[in-house]
Parts: sequence; structure tokens; C-alpha cells
Amino acid sequence: MFPIRDHNPSSRTPYVTIGLIALNLLIYVLTESWGGNMLRLWVENALYPLAITEGMRLPALVTHMFLHGGLLHILGNMLFLWVFGDNMEDQMGHAGFLVFYLACGMLAALAQVVTDPYSTVPMVGASGAIAGVMGGYLLLFPRARIDVIAIIIILIRRIVVPAWVILLVWFGLQLIMGLTSGADSGVAYWAHNGGFVAGILLTLPLFLRRGGTAFWNRTRGQPPHPATKFRPSHIPEVRRDRRGGPRG
Repeated sequence: MFPIRDHNPSSRTPYVTIGLIALNLLIYVLTESWGGNMLRLWVENALYPLAITEGMRLPALVTHMFLHGGLLHILGNMLFLWVFGDNMEDQMGHAGFLVFYLACGMLAALAQVVTDPYSTVPMVGASGAIAGVMGGYLLLFPRARIDVIAIIIILIRRIVVPAWVILLVWFGLQLIMGLTSGADSGVAYWAHNGGFVAGILLTLPLFLRRGGTAFWNRTRGQPPHPATKFRPSHIPEVRRDRRGGPRG
């Protein structure tokens, strides 16, 4: 089960989200043999846990999140960023969202380093940063409507589920895989888990400034929209005439 789109357009153009997607795609093309063939860029900027443990190659805490290991890897990450990033950017502002995204990615990387400090296997991908976006989204918009593709044996259907369902299922799977998979699994599950938790914690101050649970009450747990979007269908719109009296 994976998301393909949401029903929650943002009130401003998500320039940072679009820019991050464009930058990731550009770097992916440059580092592929059929593109720019700049494999050295990939190798030198990937994150090696042992190097970080020894205090070396620290810029890789940032650069690794703009590199990817294959077409499905980057397309999956960019899809998740597109679905969840715009509403988070809407709440945090452009600069605030960029700082949040990078911080989540760095904390996610550190979580992976802590769990496997002597690994020499390179780690790349925006998954940790995007996991942070998803964690923040869960805190702010648990009831947002998300279209997902559900694959049940051979049946493939598109269904609409609340954000909290898809996000908690995703996090639960990452946690289980992190606990049961070996260090050579090829997937940085603890980066995903660390990024998700970091996203929640870094979004918590914003959530509290918005009023905490009162923010959920105002928005019904969904990204805020103009009032007409939330008017129950059984309550007619009421306007006022020039004398101040209501008219239907």
C-alpha cells in the first residue's frame, strides 16, 4: 500500500518541494552512466557510517540525501515528497521547510550511524528526510485524505484512507524490518525510523504554537482550506444583505 496523491492542495506554490524534486532528479541523471556518467560524484558524496564515526566526511550527512541508487529508488522517494511535502511547506514557510527537511535528513543519517557505526557500505537517498516530512505530516494532519494503491494478492485497487493509517502502517513496517533485518539488508531502515521520529519532534513546537489539539479541532485534522471547503453539505451558505439581515 503506497500513496499516489492527496486531496489537500496547498495555499501557496511549494517552491522548495518542487526545487528539491528537481535537484534530486538532476543529480540522479548526472550520476547515471546513461546521463552525465559522474559516478565519482556519487562515490565521494555518499555517506559511510564508519567515516562519520571517525569524524570524517561530515558533509556527507547532507550530500547523501541527494543521491540515489536506482530509478525505482528515486521515483518512490520523489512521489512521497510530492504527496506530503507541499502541505508541510505551506505550514512552515519556504525557508522553514527547507531547514526542517535537511535537519530530518541529517538526524536520520545519524540514527543509521548509531545503529551500525562501523559499516563501510555507502548510504544514499532522501528517504530519511522524507520520512521526517511524513512524521510531521502525521502530527499536523492525521485525518487528511490520501489516495493509495493497495495490492491484495493479484487485486490492485485505488482507495482513500486517512493519513494516519498509511503513515503508521509505513512506520510500523520500517520498525519491524529494522528489528528483524541484518546490517547487510541493503536498506537503511533505522534512517527511516530515525527520520520519522525526528520529523514528529521537530514539528511539535509548530503544532503547539498552532494550539495543539485545538488545531485539529479547527482543521478536522486536515490541511487548512478556505471555510467553504469545510462547510457541511447540509448547512446552506448564509449571506447578509445591506441592512445586516441574513438571507439564504
